[in-house]
Amino acid sequence: MPKRGKRYQELRRLVDPSKRYGLREAVELVKKLATAKFDETIELAARLGVDPRHADQMVRGSVTLPHGTGKPVRVLVFAKGDKEKEALEAGADYVGAEDLVEKIQKEGWLEFDKAVATPDMMGLVGRLGRILGPRGLMPNPKTGTVTFDVARAVKEIKAGKVDFKVDKSANIHVPIGKASFSEEQLYENAKTVLEALWRAKPAAAKGAYFRSIALSPSMGPGVKVDPNQVLEDIRS
Repeated sequence: MPKRGKRYQELRRLVDPSKRYGLREAVELVKKLATAKFDETIELAARLGVDPRHADQMVRGSVTLPHGTGKPVRVLVFAKGDKEKEALEAGADYVGAEDLVEKIQKEGWLEFDKAVATPDMMGLVGRLGRILGPRGLMPNPKTGTVTFDVARAVKEIKAGKVDFKVDKSANIHVPIGKASFSEEQLYENAKTVLEALWRAKPAAAKGAYFRSIALSPSMGPGVKVDPNQVLEDIRS
């Protein structure tokens, strides 16, 4: 186990490891733990009661945070003709077709955070699967990034749309904002993510769905959240 620095050890003393905090209380505490010299990202982590080895228990989707992520997002759109113009007018940072595919293939260019493609472009974009796939950058209809409504897709991403996907250990990690956000903004973003996860609950999932939930800043310890209180919050 890596040795933690003095600052981290001091912050850990502020957290009761035996306690499961309410969501609002956890948000209040996690802001106090973000003491780095930069605006730390606050992340929500959840372990779900699913078995990702089974296709009918895969949890995947996207959700737009009401207060965004606090991070500028560079959006690339694979499109031609009128859709190219539509994407640029919506605020896309890069738009193109064969030229962008070639740039990514030959130059290893990856100066973007999200990619969108019109359905007719996927035959071309598919060539980039081995490059974009492992980095989570491949357009996917399940997350709304393969669509003819490119304007809407770009605007949603710019507004704070985030993707989530359960990993092989049934964990999900989603950024919910920055330490500079107000407690209310972080609470509403966290609640929105948890509501989206609850809606995505597979019918095949058995037993407790939220096995564990935690909030943490980039450079600080995690704060455990009470799953039962979370269910009360998102059902109210």
